[in-house]
Amino acid sequence: MKKELKVSAIKDGTVIDHIPSNAAFKVAEILDLEKINKIISVATNLRSKTGKKGIIKVGGKILTKDEFDKIAVIAPEATVNIIHDYEVKEKIKVSLPDTLNKIVKCSNPSCITNNENVNTRFYVIKKDPLKVRCHYCERSMEKEEIQMI
Repeated sequence: MKKELKVSAIKDGTVIDHIPSNAAFKVAEILDLEKINKIISVATNLRSKTGKKGIIKVGGKILTKDEFDKIAVIAPEATVNIIHDYEVKEKIKVSLPDTLNKIVKCSNPSCITNNENVNTRFYVIKKDPLKVRCHYCERSMEKEEIQMI
């Protein structure tokens, strides 16, 4: 008999699927899930057609545009499912915007964004592998160097 782990369905909320296993907890962190008092499930290293993946289910939460953009930086292959009455009402593939505003921290300690009250702005130079450039100091960073705000 085959045994499988089952995770409860959510009535209303968001399911983020196809997260790389090594990015599931980073996605959970940027969603600030500790402030939510509804059902939250985070699973990683689940079998998938393409290897291993992570999935996050959050009851009662609809993602903001900033959260979509942050997920696109960390998990560009992710899909977001909007759930209503236990049914998938909308399935959205995350998409990296051309400009990242107030999402990424500049790695240049001399950048104005690290020394004054100025919002960060980065241009996406290359999507795969990810490379971004700071609007202010023009420092380029690759995915491994990127820190979220």
